[in-house]
Amino acid sequence: MSLPAATDLEDAYRRCEEITRSEARNFSYGIRLLRPPERAAMSALYAIARRIDDIGDGGAGSDDKLAALAATRHAVMAVADDPAAAGGDPVLIALGDTARRYDLPLSALDELIAGCEMDVEGVTYNTIEDLIGYCLRVAGTVGRLSLAVYRTPDRARADPLADALGVALQLTNILRDIVEDRETMGRVYLPADDLARFDVDSEVRGGDDALAALVSFEASRAAEWYDRGLALLPRLDRRSRACTAAMAGIYRRLLDRIQRDPLAVTRGRLSLPGWEKAAVAARALTVGRA
Repeated sequence: MSLPAATDLEDAYRRCEEITRSEARNFSYGIRLLRPPERAAMSALYAIARRIDDIGDGGAGSDDKLAALAATRHAVMAVADDPAAAGGDPVLIALGDTARRYDLPLSALDELIAGCEMDVEGVTYNTIEDLIGYCLRVAGTVGRLSLAVYRTPDRARADPLADALGVALQLTNILRDIVEDRETMGRVYLPADDLARFDVDSEVRGGDDALAALVSFEASRAAEWYDRGLALLPRLDRRSRACTAAMAGIYRRLLDRIQRDPLAVTRGRLSLPGWEKAAVAARALTVGRA
């Protein structure tokens, strides 16, 4: 097994950090609170997750997307065992190094790709249990991968908490992006059972009162998942706790806004200003809370 030269690794990680800074508008506030080695590793994880997501959201046909995801799955699994399999791709070089250094659970990366395949195949969700299964694939997996980078002890207890926090973040994303997902990608993630319960149609259109009641109901569910997931924080070291608290805190504030004004999600994409994200990150570093 021939390992990449130090300069190649440095360049690869530098490229992943550039991707994270430019694309991870919320996560980068937490990642930058980590020590340099863990910051680099988390950037490698974000870069491959971004690549997977971009394939799913791209303009290619479904068959081409599925083929690209299959090729990515093969490359991810191969590079963990053989650095040469990266073929000069900086993201794969950094990911392979991270996988070996931190003993990443590669099954989580496989699940992440499977979640993206569900998007490509147009899977819809009849029940909240169905939707939670999807959230675990596309977000809980990232939490479990992060715990490997953090070298968190007692993974049997920590992993379910990371899953719960991932579900909370993904449900927040789904609520924030209801209109964008429907209009640009034709996706509706909210469970069909809940749409029927609140008299909202399959295109997530209904009267303002009905839609506000639906969003409020789903936001309350997300808040419950935050309550479960944030129990992870005391199990993490100071830097890892700050990183996780910053990421979770930014999304929790987005959810707070949705709970205060459920119809805000129909008027445009909600986001926090940069100064508020920075304040959340500073609080996370100083007091270790979301």
